[in-house]
Formats: sequence, structure tokens, C-alpha cells
Amino acid sequence: MTNAKLEHANITVSDPQRSADLLRDLFGWHIRWEGPSMLDGHTIHVGSDDQYVALYTNPDVRAADPRFNKGEPLNHIGVTVDDLDAVETKVVAAGLKPFGHDDYEPGQRFYFFDWNRIEFEVVEYGREQG
Repeated sequence: MTNAKLEHANITVSDPQRSADLLRDLFGWHIRWEGPSMLDGHTIHVGSDDQYVALYTNPDVRAADPRFNKGEPLNHIGVTVDDLDAVETKVVAAGLKPFGHDDYEPGQRFYFFDWNRIEFEVVEYGREQG
């Protein structure tokens, strides 16, 4: 058996800098790399030293300002945090709307859509059920 772990997810967004700024603010991540990419595009890698989200765009994406439907092409990105309430406060401050709050074994969670309709699930494990 191989000990595998997810290194990154690559998603298309209309404004990588705006998305990177949000993820840095919400999760305390940093920009690992930024530069030109395929199809005259631009990509920002934002995350930790071991894992990250690649935020990609190109001129066609920027011109279209895409709004993707849930599940097209992905359902959501899940992120664990140590303080769910603090992250939710930042989501609201960014003008985004948390929803789907749930207490479940083994923690609590909520969801939000970013400006590109990419859904994020934010989870705090080990938190007492409310």
C-alpha cells in the first residue's frame, strides 16, 4: 500500500489574486508560487508548504467571468480549521454567505460559495456539538 496524500487541486477562477487573498485571509495560507501558465494564462499556488490550491485563469476565462454550477466540474473543496467561528466571520466580511451549518460526528461545518460559484466546506473537528 502506498501512503498517498493530496498535494493540490487546480481550479479555474476569474480573478486568481482575489481568490488567493480570500484563501490567505480565511485559512492563514501563503502564496507558494505565481506566474505564467498554459494558454496565455496566469496561476497562483496558495496553501501550506505541503498542500495548495492552484488558482488558474486565462484571457478567455477573464472575459467570460464564469459562473459554474455545483458539480460542474467539482462539488466542493473541504478545509479543516481550528476556529470555525473566526473563519465564518471572515467569510461574511468578504461579502460571501455561509450556509449548511451542521453538527455531526466528529465536528461542525458550514459551506460557502466564492465569487466563481466554487463551493467550500469548512470543518472544525473535535468541537463540542452545539
